[in-house]
Amino acid sequence: MMKSSAVYSSWFLVVAFLLSSVVDLQPTSAFTAMKKSPSTSRSQSSSSTSLNTLPKLIVFDLDNTIWTPELYQLRKLQRNNQAPVAGRDVELLPGFQDLLDNYLPELQQKGVEFGVASRTKSVEWAHALLGQFDLQSLFSHVQIFPGHKRQHFQKIQQSSGYDYHEMLFLDDARDGRYGNCEPVSQLGCFSVHCPNGLTTSKILLDALDYYKEWNKQPGTIMEADGSLSVSGGFDRSLPQERITGSIHMVKDDKKYGFIRYRQGKSRDIFFHFNNIDMSLWDKLAPGLEVSFRMQRDAKNGKTMATEIRLEGEEGAVDDSDFVEAKCFSMNNPFAALLANGYKTLETRNGTMFEVHPPGTILCLHVGQRIYPDGDKHLDIMKRDESLSDEDIQSLKQMPQGYGKGNIVAIMELGKTYLTTTKERSRPEFERQAAAYGADSGKYATEIRRVAYLKRPVRQSGQPGIFKVRIPADAIPEGWELAPEASSSSQEPVNGERVA
Repeated sequence: MMKSSAVYSSWFLVVAFLLSSVVDLQPTSAFTAMKKSPSTSRSQSSSSTSLNTLPKLIVFDLDNTIWTPELYQLRKLQRNNQAPVAGRDVELLPGFQDLLDNYLPELQQKGVEFGVASRTKSVEWAHALLGQFDLQSLFSHVQIFPGHKRQHFQKIQQSSGYDYHEMLFLDDARDGRYGNCEPVSQLGCFSVHCPNGLTTSKILLDALDYYKEWNKQPGTIMEADGSLSVSGGFDRSLPQERITGSIHMVKDDKKYGFIRYRQGKSRDIFFHFNNIDMSLWDKLAPGLEVSFRMQRDAKNGKTMATEIRLEGEEGAVDDSDFVEAKCFSMNNPFAALLANGYKTLETRNGTMFEVHPPGTILCLHVGQRIYPDGDKHLDIMKRDESLSDEDIQSLKQMPQGYGKGNIVAIMELGKTYLTTTKERSRPEFERQAAAYGADSGKYATEIRRVAYLKRPVRQSGQPGIFKVRIPADAIPEGWELAPEASSSSQEPVNGERVA
């Protein structure tokens, strides 16, 4: 019996040793420990996690990623001129709430920053909800505007100074026409696809573990179930270093061009304006020296230039050469009528201008389309017997070069007020709005004064009021931008275009 007991004891020790070896072989990290016991492991993780193992910036999408529902689903509120209320109309997803309560504060203490990249059209609502949820102090880099999410990240990269591989991004849309994870991952950012949003904090915690071992390969996407994939668009056969060259040709109307560079022999490579900071668009001209990275277009397989910067400036723009301004887009003929001083009332059905007090300075951008009012504005203008047909045509035209796709003028707003159909149908109101009362929006905004910029500035339009950078030498004499013009980022988007 004693011999048998000794044998069993030996086997027990062997099995125990093997089991302990297996346990020791399991991957461990501070965040693995945090996932097991959030309440007890926070002090343990502090000493075992270094900044080298963490992304410097974690960027969240908003709709269906950190909160639900998506804001476009709240159209009924918009029709009733109401805004969503946090906790009633919009709720944080449970996984994000858990992160907020138990993990993000510690990450912040370790130097990790947080940002937002959202392409919602409900810009004003999104900003308001961030405030209601008390999240504004959490997010140090916020980009909210309709458009391709590559543009959001290019702006975030410029404002933060971090390389894309130092960022981690979470979004519910992966690929396709409205996909975000794939194009952002191709910039070099570690992307996390959570199709149902942050339903559990485990999604981000797993991503942080994967990020530790990531080889910085662009196109890397982690799925919510923890699986990894590498999306198309990245080709390791292409040069990874920045390449220098010069602008060879620019097609302003098509928003693309070619850069000439030398690799053995002289070559040309395609670029699109989307891959250049908007503040540099007006500088594009043949011979301008630039640097860029090379990427393969996922659509056609051809190489293209991305991350284009002025050579020697590392993408930086001398801030003293630019001023920040708020801008809104309007289609012709009303843009010309406003810029030429004929149209002195702008009407909208939404409250886009209501939040801006009298004296606010805005810039005017000309959209790509002609507003289809059936030439009713002509009927109103012809009521004025002092205007000849030549005068009317002159008021509908802008100086040469001041046209579609450009910021053309600067204006000062007066008061914004709610009107009735009866008030809008008065002849003087219709003349000032250049539209019949029945066609005008119910909110009227006075235009106190307006002037053309010294030169047009190329710019892509966006819905609502958005922030732009204007060359300082394009601002006409006698105009100063109000301090608030540079204090906020993206602005409201709740009103459709009305005459």
